[in-house]
Amino acid sequence: MRLIAKAFLSYGVGASRGKALALVFLFAGLPATADPVRVLALGDSLTQGYGLIAMHGFVPQLDGWLEDRGAKVDIINGGVSGDTTAGGAARVDWSLTPDVDAMIVTLGGNDMLRGLDPADARANLSTILEAAAGRDLPVLLVGMRAPGNYGPEYKAAFDAIYPELADTYGVLFFGDFFAGLGEGDPAALQGYFQPDGIHPNAEGVTRIVEALGPKVLELIDQVE
Repeated sequence: MRLIAKAFLSYGVGASRGKALALVFLFAGLPATADPVRVLALGDSLTQGYGLIAMHGFVPQLDGWLEDRGAKVDIINGGVSGDTTAGGAARVDWSLTPDVDAMIVTLGGNDMLRGLDPADARANLSTILEAAAGRDLPVLLVGMRAPGNYGPEYKAAFDAIYPELADTYGVLFFGDFFAGLGEGDPAALQGYFQPDGIHPNAEGVTRIVEALGPKVLELIDQVE
Protein backbone atom coordinates (compact mmCIF):
# COMPACT_ATOMS: atom_id res chain seq x y z
CA MET A 1 0.00 0.00 0.00
CA ARG A 2 2.89 2.40 0.67
CA LEU A 3 4.21 1.74 -2.82
CA ILE A 4 0.81 2.47 -4.33
CA ALA A 5 0.50 5.72 -2.37
CA LYS A 6 3.96 6.81 -3.51
CA ALA A 7 3.02 5.99 -7.09
CA PHE A 8 -0.02 8.26 -6.94
CA LEU A 9 2.05 11.06 -5.40
CA SER A 10 4.70 10.76 -8.08
CA TYR A 11 2.06 11.20 -10.78
CA GLY A 12 0.72 14.39 -9.22
CA VAL A 13 -2.76 15.83 -9.38
CA GLY A 14 -2.74 16.22 -13.16
CA ALA A 15 -1.47 12.74 -13.97
CA SER A 16 -3.37 10.46 -16.28
CA ARG A 17 -6.00 8.50 -14.37
CA GLY A 18 -5.49 5.59 -16.75
CA LYS A 19 -1.79 5.33 -15.97
CA ALA A 20 -2.44 5.66 -12.24
CA LEU A 21 -5.05 2.89 -12.31
CA ALA A 22 -2.73 0.68 -14.32
CA LEU A 23 -0.08 1.15 -11.67
CA VAL A 24 -2.55 0.27 -8.92
CA PHE A 25 -3.46 -2.98 -10.65
CA LEU A 26 0.22 -3.75 -11.21
CA PHE A 27 1.00 -3.56 -7.49
CA ALA A 28 -2.26 -5.25 -6.55
CA GLY A 29 -1.22 -8.24 -8.67
CA LEU A 30 1.99 -8.78 -6.72
CA PRO A 31 1.89 -11.90 -4.51
CA ALA A 32 1.53 -11.26 -0.79
CA THR A 33 4.47 -12.20 1.40
CA ALA A 34 3.70 -15.64 2.85
CA ASP A 35 3.62 -16.04 6.59
CA PRO A 36 6.21 -18.43 8.05
CA VAL A 37 5.15 -22.02 8.59
CA ARG A 38 4.76 -22.54 12.34
CA VAL A 39 5.91 -25.97 13.50
CA LEU A 40 5.42 -27.18 17.07
CA ALA A 41 8.32 -29.33 18.28
CA LEU A 42 6.68 -31.39 21.02
CA GLY A 43 9.32 -33.14 23.07
CA ASP A 44 11.39 -33.47 26.21
CA SER A 45 14.83 -32.20 27.24
CA LEU A 46 16.33 -33.20 23.88
CA THR A 47 13.98 -30.72 22.21
CA GLN A 48 14.15 -28.17 25.03
CA GLY A 49 17.96 -27.87 24.74
CA TYR A 50 18.98 -29.11 28.19
CA GLY A 51 22.45 -28.02 29.31
CA LEU A 52 23.11 -25.79 26.31
CA ILE A 53 23.06 -22.05 25.78
CA ALA A 54 19.98 -21.09 23.81
CA MET A 55 21.61 -20.64 20.40
CA HIS A 56 23.14 -24.13 20.53
CA GLY A 57 19.90 -25.95 21.37
CA PHE A 58 17.97 -28.22 19.03
CA VAL A 59 15.23 -25.78 18.08
CA PRO A 60 17.47 -22.76 17.28
CA GLN A 61 19.89 -24.93 15.31
CA LEU A 62 17.06 -26.57 13.36
CA ASP A 63 15.46 -23.18 12.71
CA GLY A 64 18.76 -21.87 11.35
CA TRP A 65 19.39 -24.97 9.23
CA LEU A 66 15.97 -24.65 7.61
CA GLU A 67 16.27 -20.92 6.98
CA ASP A 68 19.70 -21.42 5.39
CA ARG A 69 17.92 -23.63 2.86
CA GLY A 70 15.26 -21.07 2.06
CA ALA A 71 12.48 -22.31 4.30
CA LYS A 72 10.36 -19.60 5.88
CA VAL A 73 9.62 -21.32 9.16
CA ASP A 74 9.13 -20.68 12.86
CA ILE A 75 9.89 -23.68 15.10
CA ILE A 76 8.07 -23.46 18.43
CA ASN A 77 10.03 -24.99 21.29
CA GLY A 78 7.54 -27.34 22.95
CA GLY A 79 10.22 -29.28 24.81
CA VAL A 80 9.75 -29.92 28.54
CA SER A 81 12.70 -31.39 30.39
CA GLY A 82 11.86 -34.72 32.01
CA ASP A 83 8.61 -35.12 30.09
CA THR A 84 7.30 -38.55 29.16
CA THR A 85 4.83 -39.55 26.47
CA ALA A 86 2.13 -39.23 29.14
CA GLY A 87 3.12 -35.61 29.73
CA GLY A 88 3.05 -34.90 26.01
CA ALA A 89 -0.38 -36.46 25.67
CA ALA A 90 -1.65 -34.36 28.58
CA ARG A 91 -0.53 -31.06 27.03
CA VAL A 92 -0.88 -31.64 23.31
CA ASP A 93 -4.38 -30.15 23.02
CA TRP A 94 -3.46 -26.77 24.48
CA SER A 95 -0.04 -26.82 22.78
CA LEU A 96 -1.66 -27.08 19.34
CA THR A 97 -2.82 -23.48 19.17
CA PRO A 98 -4.73 -22.34 16.05
CA ASP A 99 -1.59 -20.82 14.51
CA VAL A 100 0.32 -24.13 14.47
CA ASP A 101 0.67 -25.56 10.95
CA ALA A 102 2.53 -28.82 11.65
CA MET A 103 4.12 -30.79 14.48
CA ILE A 104 7.33 -32.70 15.20
CA VAL A 105 6.96 -35.31 17.95
CA THR A 106 10.12 -36.40 19.78
CA LEU A 107 9.01 -38.16 22.94
CA GLY A 108 9.67 -41.49 24.60
CA GLY A 109 13.24 -41.14 25.79
CA ASN A 110 12.22 -40.72 29.42
CA ASP A 111 9.72 -43.58 29.20
CA MET A 112 12.57 -45.76 27.99
CA LEU A 113 15.06 -44.58 30.63
CA ARG A 114 12.51 -45.34 33.36
CA GLY A 115 11.60 -48.70 31.91
CA LEU A 116 7.95 -47.76 31.54
CA ASP A 117 5.58 -50.11 29.76
CA PRO A 118 5.91 -49.76 25.96
CA ALA A 119 2.16 -50.32 25.66
CA ASP A 120 1.55 -47.15 27.67
CA ALA A 121 4.01 -45.18 25.53
CA ARG A 122 2.23 -46.41 22.42
CA ALA A 123 -1.17 -45.35 23.78
CA ASN A 124 0.14 -41.91 24.73
CA LEU A 125 1.74 -41.32 21.35
CA SER A 126 -1.51 -42.43 19.72
CA THR A 127 -3.32 -39.73 21.72
CA ILE A 128 -0.87 -37.14 20.41
CA LEU A 129 -1.25 -38.27 16.81
CA GLU A 130 -5.04 -38.36 17.16
CA ALA A 131 -4.97 -34.74 18.32
CA ALA A 132 -3.01 -33.73 15.23
CA ALA A 133 -5.24 -35.78 12.93
CA GLY A 134 -8.30 -34.07 14.38
CA ARG A 135 -6.83 -30.75 13.27
CA ASP A 136 -5.64 -32.11 9.92
CA LEU A 137 -2.03 -31.22 10.77
CA PRO A 138 1.01 -32.84 9.13
CA VAL A 139 3.24 -34.64 11.64
CA LEU A 140 6.82 -35.89 11.73
CA LEU A 141 7.21 -38.69 14.28
CA VAL A 142 10.81 -39.08 15.44
CA GLY A 143 11.70 -42.48 16.85
CA MET A 144 13.78 -43.53 19.81
CA ARG A 145 15.62 -46.83 20.19
CA ALA A 146 15.77 -48.65 23.50
CA PRO A 147 19.07 -50.02 24.80
CA GLY A 148 19.36 -53.68 25.67
CA ASN A 149 19.26 -53.07 29.45
CA TYR A 150 15.70 -54.28 29.85
CA GLY A 151 16.08 -57.34 27.67
CA PRO A 152 15.32 -58.14 24.03
CA GLU A 153 11.56 -58.33 24.48
CA TYR A 154 11.35 -54.82 25.92
CA LYS A 155 13.62 -53.44 23.21
CA ALA A 156 11.63 -55.08 20.42
CA ALA A 157 8.31 -53.82 21.82
CA PHE A 158 9.60 -50.29 22.34
CA ASP A 159 11.43 -49.92 19.03
CA ALA A 160 8.35 -51.11 17.11
CA ILE A 161 6.13 -48.34 18.48
CA TYR A 162 7.28 -45.56 16.17
CA PRO A 163 7.29 -47.15 12.70
CA GLU A 164 4.00 -48.90 13.39
CA LEU A 165 2.27 -45.72 14.57
CA ALA A 166 3.69 -43.75 11.66
CA ASP A 167 2.22 -46.33 9.31
CA THR A 168 -1.13 -46.41 11.12
CA TYR A 169 -1.58 -42.64 11.08
CA GLY A 170 0.10 -41.98 7.75
CA VAL A 171 2.62 -39.49 9.12
CA LEU A 172 6.23 -38.83 8.23
CA PHE A 173 8.74 -40.93 10.15
CA PHE A 174 12.40 -40.53 11.10
CA GLY A 175 13.75 -43.68 12.65
CA ASP A 176 16.12 -42.44 15.36
CA PHE A 177 16.64 -39.01 16.88
CA PHE A 178 20.36 -39.79 17.33
CA ALA A 179 20.89 -41.13 13.79
CA GLY A 180 23.10 -38.19 12.85
CA LEU A 181 25.70 -39.21 15.42
CA GLY A 182 26.45 -42.42 13.52
CA GLU A 183 26.64 -46.07 14.40
CA GLY A 184 29.31 -48.12 16.12
CA ASP A 185 31.02 -48.18 19.50
CA PRO A 186 29.00 -45.99 21.93
CA ALA A 187 32.25 -44.97 23.62
CA ALA A 188 33.43 -43.46 20.34
CA LEU A 189 30.32 -41.30 20.19
CA GLN A 190 30.69 -39.79 23.65
CA GLY A 191 32.45 -36.77 22.18
CA TYR A 192 29.04 -35.65 20.93
CA PHE A 193 27.44 -35.80 24.37
CA GLN A 194 27.48 -33.73 27.50
CA PRO A 195 29.12 -35.29 30.59
CA ASP A 196 25.85 -37.01 31.57
CA GLY A 197 26.15 -39.20 28.48
CA ILE A 198 22.46 -38.65 27.66
CA HIS A 199 22.09 -35.17 26.22
CA PRO A 200 24.00 -34.10 23.09
CA ASN A 201 26.42 -31.20 23.22
CA ALA A 202 26.34 -28.37 20.67
CA GLU A 203 28.33 -30.33 18.07
CA GLY A 204 26.11 -33.36 18.62
CA VAL A 205 22.99 -31.27 18.05
CA THR A 206 24.49 -29.92 14.83
CA ARG A 207 24.97 -33.46 13.51
CA ILE A 208 21.47 -34.47 14.64
CA VAL A 209 19.94 -31.48 12.85
CA GLU A 210 21.87 -32.17 9.65
CA ALA A 211 20.44 -35.70 9.54
CA LEU A 212 16.89 -34.78 10.58
CA GLY A 213 16.62 -31.51 8.65
CA PRO A 214 15.70 -32.94 5.22
CA LYS A 215 12.77 -34.80 6.77
CA VAL A 216 11.57 -31.56 8.38
CA LEU A 217 11.68 -29.92 4.96
CA GLU A 218 9.35 -32.72 3.77
CA LEU A 219 7.05 -31.87 6.67
CA ILE A 220 6.98 -28.20 5.72
CA ASP A 221 6.15 -29.12 2.13
CA GLN A 222 3.04 -30.90 3.39
CA VAL A 223 1.63 -27.69 4.86
CA GLU A 224 -1.06 -26.32 2.55
